[in-house]
Amino acid sequence: MTKQIPEGVSHVKLWDVGTRLFHWSLVICVCSAWFLGKFGPNIMTLHFYFGYAVIALLVFRIVWGLFGPAPARFSHFLFGPAATLRYAKTLKNPTPSYWPGHNPIGALSVFAMLAALIVQVSTGLFADPDDYINVGPLADMVSSEANRSATKLHHQMALLIAVFVVLHVAAIAFYKRYKGENLVTPMLTGWKLVRKDKG
Repeated sequence: MTKQIPEGVSHVKLWDVGTRLFHWSLVICVCSAWFLGKFGPNIMTLHFYFGYAVIALLVFRIVWGLFGPAPARFSHFLFGPAATLRYAKTLKNPTPSYWPGHNPIGALSVFAMLAALIVQVSTGLFADPDDYINVGPLADMVSSEANRSATKLHHQMALLIAVFVVLHVAAIAFYKRYKGENLVTPMLTGWKLVRKDKG
C-alpha cells in the first residue's frame, strides 16, 4: 500500500546518480581505509589504494559541486548563520523537514567532512612513519620535520573523521526515529519528499 503524500509536499527526483554513487563509494573507501589503517596488515598497500580512491572521489565532488546538477552544487546548500540558526530551532519539532537537499545543519556536516578528508589525504601523501615501508608517495619532497607533522596530523584526523561518521549516523537515526524522515532511501533511489514551497 502506497503511503499518502502529505499536503504541501511532493515526491521529486532530487539526487542524481553521480551524487549517489559518490556518496556510497566514499562510504566504502573511507571506512575501508580507516579500518585498514587501524587494524590492517603492517604493509598498508590497500590502505594507500583506498586513499587514492578517496582523492579521486574528492576531485569528482569538487567538480560536481561547481558544475553538477543544482541540488549537488555547493551554492545550493551554502547557508548563512541566520538561516542555519533558524533551521536549528526547528530540530526540536518531531516532524519531517522535507528539505530539498542538504538542510543547513547537514550542509555544515558536508563541508566539515570534505575539509577533513582533504586534509587527511593530503597529509597521507607526505607522511613518513619512519618504518621505511608505509611512506607517502610525496614524502621525499618535504623535510623530515614536515614528514613527522604530516604523519601526526594524519593520525589525528583519522579520529576526527571517525567522530564525524558517528555523528552522521546519529543524525540519520535522529531524523528517522524522532522526526519521522528517512534520509537513507533518497540517497539510494534519488527520490525524496520535498516541501513545495522549498522545491
